[in-house]
Amino acid sequence: MNSFKPENISLPLSSVWLLNSIAEYKGKQELYARQSPQILKTLLEAALIESAESSNRIEGVTVDHARLKPLVIGHSKPRDRSEEEVVGYRKALDLIHTKYKNLRIISDTIKELHRLCRGESSDAGKWKEKDNDIIRKHPDGHIEVIFRPVSAAKTPEMMKQLCLSYEHSITQLKYPDLYAVACLVLDFLSIHPFRDGNGRVSRLLTLLALYQHGFMVGKYISLERIVEQSKETYYETLNRSSQKWHEAKHNAMPWFNYFLGTILAAYKEFEERAANIKPTRGSKTQIITQAIERQVGEFSLSDIERECPSASRDMIKIIFRELQKVKKIKCLGKGKSSKWKKI
Repeated sequence: MNSFKPENISLPLSSVWLLNSIAEYKGKQELYARQSPQILKTLLEAALIESAESSNRIEGVTVDHARLKPLVIGHSKPRDRSEEEVVGYRKALDLIHTKYKNLRIISDTIKELHRLCRGESSDAGKWKEKDNDIIRKHPDGHIEVIFRPVSAAKTPEMMKQLCLSYEHSITQLKYPDLYAVACLVLDFLSIHPFRDGNGRVSRLLTLLALYQHGFMVGKYISLERIVEQSKETYYETLNRSSQKWHEAKHNAMPWFNYFLGTILAAYKEFEERAANIKPTRGSKTQIITQAIERQVGEFSLSDIERECPSASRDMIKIIFRELQKVKKIKCLGKGKSSKWKKI
């Protein structure tokens, strides 16, 4: 597809910095996932509600805030069309959360995401049947066409080619993973394959692709809410990167950097939120003990500290002393850098 046509790309330094920062935060999140599952459960529920609310609200679909938790977490029965779409988005999120490893990014998967998030709509899960334009309404009432997506007649084939181009890019390691995901979403939005609901499906597609590459932050921090909060920049960068898209002469970098900025913002928020959630009584002791049990050969206090970001150094020292008393570990030296070993 068009964003995958360049054989070589030259990433600006700003993109490289963002990629490096994301990689660092990704590693921290993996530690939290292993060490603090009870914290992640709290974040997961909040993210589900925020994602279902924000992704629909961006498209003008709103529901009473008091109804969100019963609809998303409590599986309450929807009362109207708007609530049906919120419930549908939650169902699509459930599918991604539980089956992302087995979901290929192909036309059928994308249509299934659309079918779920569009609820009982007559065109749910179907490509558009009429051409659609992306427009801007001005204050004086006149309408400006800012982008003409792919025609309805060409949409099925273009979507097939997009999925093949993305898969080829991933299997052949043609581009960095996050660049390939950004191109996938940019091309999807440029094709605009559905009559309605393209924005919501693009955000679901983003989550699915990110999960498959190990970037799980969207499960615990709502990327949809971050997009909503930066909606003007979202549309601006999308518009800039879609210019000359049909001729494959567009510049994907404005969209790519926005995309990276969104992910980095989510990781930063994840670390802040995870650190501020008070663990259940005794959980830190268990986290530290499990980290020690996983060690092979000699290890230091600093090794455990890196594996337990939610635990203080003083807390780790207390656990070390307790385990030393019951002869489960022993110290092999003296001083701050001394090594320890399991007995």
